[in-house]
Amino acid sequence: MTITLEDRLTELEVRLAFVDDTMNVLNDTVSAHEQQLLEMRLAMDRLRSELVAMRGSLTSDARDEPPPPHY
Repeated sequence: MTITLEDRLTELEVRLAFVDDTMNVLNDTVSAHEQQLLEMRLAMDRLRSELVAMRGSLTSDARDEPPPPHY
């Protein structure tokens, strides 16, 4: 059984179409991951800012607080 040049060309075209589609899917996946990473970085920055603000309020001097009601 001999494979003709036309059959070989058809097989290469099919493979190229598959590779091209795979590359597009991977590119879309990378783009989506990049967007998610950006969103996570922004969320992490917001959380970091909130944590710094909370630390500032937690380190206030306890002597400035009123005594508990049982005293």
